[in-house]
Amino acid sequence: MITDPIFENTKIAFALKSDAELERAYFLFKMISIQPLVKIGTAATNFAIKANLPVEGLIRVTVFNHFCGGVNENDCLPVIDNMYEKGVSSVLDYSVEGKETEEEFDSALKTVLKIIDFAKEKDAMPIAVFKPTGFGRFYLFEKIGKGEPLTEAESNEWQKVEQRFDAVCKKGKENDIAVLIDAEESWMQDAADDLVTRMMQKYNTEKVVVFNTLQMYRHDRLQFLKEQHALAKQEGFYLGYKLVRGAYLEKENDRAEALNYESPICKNKFATDTNFDTAVKYMMDHLEDMSMFAGTHNEDSSYLIMQLMEEKGLASNDSRIWFGQLYGMSDHISFNLANRGYNVAKYIPFGPVKDVMPYLIRRAEENTSVAGQTGREISLLAKEKKRRKLGDD
Repeated sequence: MITDPIFENTKIAFALKSDAELERAYFLFKMISIQPLVKIGTAATNFAIKANLPVEGLIRVTVFNHFCGGVNENDCLPVIDNMYEKGVSSVLDYSVEGKETEEEFDSALKTVLKIIDFAKEKDAMPIAVFKPTGFGRFYLFEKIGKGEPLTEAESNEWQKVEQRFDAVCKKGKENDIAVLIDAEESWMQDAADDLVTRMMQKYNTEKVVVFNTLQMYRHDRLQFLKEQHALAKQEGFYLGYKLVRGAYLEKENDRAEALNYESPICKNKFATDTNFDTAVKYMMDHLEDMSMFAGTHNEDSSYLIMQLMEEKGLASNDSRIWFGQLYGMSDHISFNLANRGYNVAKYIPFGPVKDVMPYLIRRAEENTSVAGQTGREISLLAKEKKRRKLGDD
C-alpha cells in the first residue's frame, strides 16, 4: 500500500475555497453530523417546499451552493472552469428525480443531449451522465425486471425509454464524450442492466463510451461483473463500469425485511469494502477489455488503485482509469489526486432548487449514516482553517 499520505494536504484540497466558503462548509458538515437535526431539517424542508414557503433563497445560499453547481448549465461554468484549472474535470449531473410523465422524460433527454453539446466544446467535461428513471417510469423498469408481460401501451412506453438511452449513447460516441449511466434500487436494476449492456454492445465496439454502474454493497455484483466480462469477450465489445459502494442502503434493507426476502446488501461495511476492492482488482487485471470509473470517497480504496497502477507500470493519466467524487465532498481526495496527474472528475449536480431537494436530502442522510465520512470532512476543514490562521505554507 502507498504510504505517502497525500490526502492530508489541505492547502491543495481547499485551494479553491475562500475563507467564507471554508466556514460555510465547516458549519454545514457540523450540522449534518447531528443525526436528529438532519431528520428534523429534512422534514421541515419538505414541508416548507410543499407549502410554498419562501425558503429557496436560504437553501440556495447554504446547502445548495455547497453541493450543487447551479440551477442550469451556464450557472455551473465558473465552477467547471475553476476546478479544471486545478486538473479536476466535471460531470454535469441533472439531478432532478421522481418524475413520471413522458413530457418530463423528454425534457430530461433534451437536457442531457444539451449537456453533451456543451461538453464537446469544453475539455473540462469529458463525461456525461443520466439516471435510468430520468428517462422512464420506475414502475416500468420494475415490471420488466420481474419478467411480467407489458400492456401494449407499456410496450410503446418502453420503446421510448430505449430510444432515449440510445439517443444519448449515440451522441456520446459521435462527440467522443463518455456516458455514465447510474444505478438505482435493486428491484428495478435488472431491466436497466439489460438495456445498458445492449448499449455497450452497440457503442463500445472500438473503445469504452458507455459505462454502467455497479453498486458494490450488493453481494451479487462481483459475479455479475465476471459474467458480463465473459459476454463481452465472446461478443467482442468493451466494458465500462463505474464502481460505487451504493446509495440506497436503508431503503434496500427495509424493503427486504418488509417483504421477507434476503437483502441484496452485504452484511456489513467491511464486506462492502472488500467487495469494492475485489472488483477494483478484477478490473485492473483486465484493462485490455474494460475501463473503470472509481466513484469513491474512501481513501484506502483510492490508495489501492494508485498502488495497483504503480505495480502495473501504468501512467497516472491512463485513459482507462478515472477517479470520481461528488461536488462538495472529499476535496482532499479529488484535488490531491489531480495534483499528482490522475484522471479525476467531480459529479456536479444542477437543476432548479426545488427539484434538486430529493438529491440534497439524500446527500445529507448519507453523510449522517456513513461512519467517519462527516467527521473526516470536519477535521480536514478545521485543519485548513488553522493553517490559514497561522499563515502556514
